Amino acid sequence: MADVVHNRIAMLRAERQVSRRELADALGVHYQTIGYLERGEFSPSLYLALRIARYFDVRVEVVFSTEPFPRLSS
Repeated sequence: MADVVHNRIAMLRAERQVSRRELADALGVHYQTIGYLERGEFSPSLYLALRIARYFDVRVEVVFSTEPFPRLSS
């Protein structure tokens, strides 16, 4: 079983009305990288994970986890 890093990037982007391209530009990465991260097809480096958390002004644990996040709705 592959190691998976779960994330809430899409939820944070939607909540703050930020496009993939806007987030990518702010982080200095390609917009497709954001899509790969959101779909779990790519795990970020520690540096990128910290930069994403800083962008959203939250702790890194709010954005990333080694365990699936609980559903917000039933």
